[in-house]
Amino acid sequence: MEVITPIIYSDTEGYPSAMLSYDKQEDFVEIKDHNGVALRVYPLDEYILRFRYAVEGLFEDDFSYAIAPDYQAKKVDLDIIEEEKLLTIKTKAVVCKIAKRDLRVSIYDHQGRIIVDDDKGFHWEPNAEYGGYIVQNSKQIQFNEAFYGLGDKPTDLNIKGKRFQNWGTDEYGYHYNTDPLYKSIPMYYGLHSNIGYGIFFDNTFKAYFDFGHERKNAASFWAQGGEMNYYFIAGPELMDVCRRYTLLTGTPELPPMWALGFQQCKWSYYPETKVKEITSTMRKLEIPCDAIYLDIDYMDGFRCFTWNKEYFPDPKKMVDELKEDGWKTMVIIDPGIKKDLDYPIFKEGLEKGYFCRRMDGPYVEGKVWPGMCYFPDFTRPEVREWWAGLYKELIAEIGVAGVWNDMNEPALFEVESKTFPVDVLHDYDGHQTSHRKAHNIYGMQMARATAEGVKKFKDGKRSLIITRSGYAGMQRYSSVWTGDNIATWEHLWLADTQAQRLAISGVSFCGSDIGGFIGQPTPELMIRWIQMGIFHPFCRVHSSGDHGDQEPWAFGDECTAMYKKFVEIRYQLLPYLYTTFYQYHKEGSPMLRPIVFYDQTDRENIDRDYEFLCGDHILVCPVMKPEISTKHFYLPKGEWVDYWSDVSYLGNMEYNFLIEIDKIPIFIKKGAIIPNYPIQQYVGEKTIDEVTLNVYHKVGTEYSEYYEDGLMKMEDTDLPNLTCLGTKIV
Repeated sequence: MEVITPIIYSDTEGYPSAMLSYDKQEDFVEIKDHNGVALRVYPLDEYILRFRYAVEGLFEDDFSYAIAPDYQAKKVDLDIIEEEKLLTIKTKAVVCKIAKRDLRVSIYDHQGRIIVDDDKGFHWEPNAEYGGYIVQNSKQIQFNEAFYGLGDKPTDLNIKGKRFQNWGTDEYGYHYNTDPLYKSIPMYYGLHSNIGYGIFFDNTFKAYFDFGHERKNAASFWAQGGEMNYYFIAGPELMDVCRRYTLLTGTPELPPMWALGFQQCKWSYYPETKVKEITSTMRKLEIPCDAIYLDIDYMDGFRCFTWNKEYFPDPKKMVDELKEDGWKTMVIIDPGIKKDLDYPIFKEGLEKGYFCRRMDGPYVEGKVWPGMCYFPDFTRPEVREWWAGLYKELIAEIGVAGVWNDMNEPALFEVESKTFPVDVLHDYDGHQTSHRKAHNIYGMQMARATAEGVKKFKDGKRSLIITRSGYAGMQRYSSVWTGDNIATWEHLWLADTQAQRLAISGVSFCGSDIGGFIGQPTPELMIRWIQMGIFHPFCRVHSSGDHGDQEPWAFGDECTAMYKKFVEIRYQLLPYLYTTFYQYHKEGSPMLRPIVFYDQTDRENIDRDYEFLCGDHILVCPVMKPEISTKHFYLPKGEWVDYWSDVSYLGNMEYNFLIEIDKIPIFIKKGAIIPNYPIQQYVGEKTIDEVTLNVYHKVGTEYSEYYEDGLMKMEDTDLPNLTCLGTKIV
């Protein structure tokens, strides 16, 4: 065999040299080059290959907050072939070819079609400011390739031609293309030649993604430190890639069904008389609603885990009375603990050393709602356990139903960075590091501690946790919302694309502040938003109180009637939504699907981001502009039935539909069976002993799934009487 002359680079050039050797271990294949670079290729199953690079041949401790703790790699039969110029690693699904000259990677299917191909491949440069390396990778953009993913980026669904940064940031009143935002999910999809794949770059340092913005033929990703550690996930179907990624990073347990009900929030409902006014008016108008929220003003001076006794003199009595009328009370908790020695939680955290410190010793402090605060290090197991224990009074004694975590990027006021200094130290579950590495997972670990505490004090029963910030895998602990949006038509569209993008990024339990948090929507905008919002898994109205009211009755009687109409549709569809959540929990299927994820063979679907599928069978076409009477919508492949008129339409065609203010274009896939509940004012109001099955007949076969788990009251019980019914019609 011909000996390949090694390419020797200087320290500043930072590229692998020629292969020196390879060694097959039990779990991976390790390849070494002449310059000391090492590459490990781990086959997790036939469709997932993990690539880890070590610049100096020494790998870091193999630890990740993103990967599901119960994820089990499969035993994969590998076929390894060494040739003159290539080392080839084959699974039953893909063929990975590694160039012996420079370790560039190309991955093919077994038909010989290229899936992804290194451009510059792995390379690095010394990080002169902090030490270590900036690690980079670039792939060739294939002909007509489209890209999707990256979580809550407020932009077009297809992100080709764009560049992004992952660094969780409190961005009040963000706009189209604002970046970075609250969450950091370093997972993207590529689609070309009807071949879909995914790249998950599991690196928590500040990271960047470029999809042909700087160089039109290259897709690149890089981070300011840590390892080049990424997972290639084969399809070829985008939906299969999504399922594999979501199972890799974990799915949530099923929520109580009330968590899928309608929820009412505002900054802020106080005092208690105001809370009761809102809840009693909802019941009087018979507008279904399950949850009422208390924002930061319920606390004593914004101190977490306290109550303002002037506003709420007897919290337990209030929560109990609300519960009698079907209400679940949700409260907000932020990470900042007020610097006050008379505040028991601050004093305890200080005495036990639970707060974050800077590298040279002092505690990190920053100004947020309570004033100057210290912040728990949620990357320490004992701190998470302490934090979880703080929920005892709220959950076990007062009876609060769930918790909303905010400001957990972490956000700070009056500093340019809006967050911690990078020299803050974190335990990182025994892998001590700086905030440079821990920043993007801080909010996720807070949500984790919260979820563990709430579950503990609800005796293992299910609840609802919400977080603003997080990293890949956050879905195991919490639902999310898209942050401080604005009451504009642009933000209605952004809410649509962000929810779709989050769902395909593993975080299906998502929604927006319906109506917009900042500013006052017009009645038309509010109605259009609620029409779309009832199909988002997390369905909550939230607004900033200084801009006006957004309760259902705030826009006049005609608007109230339409508001009620669509919330009632949400409650009728609860068994369908719950079944869709079960598929997400069990299989990793996204609850919301861009139509390109439904049919990637049709080029018309590549850039379409208005229409989306909710579950297997409901196509939603939101109205995104004011005062329009007709609108073109594209129906994907199949046959579709208009929800309102029962008129049938063939797919793969665009239609011009009449637009009415009291309707949103909704289409049901022919052959589907859609389960409906009777309308309830809240989940558990009625004993459900009968479910209506709406059958949309077609000639042929269609499969519909219906899942229930202890039907009756379905509040926050465990999971008895598991039933999953598959139905076919011919």
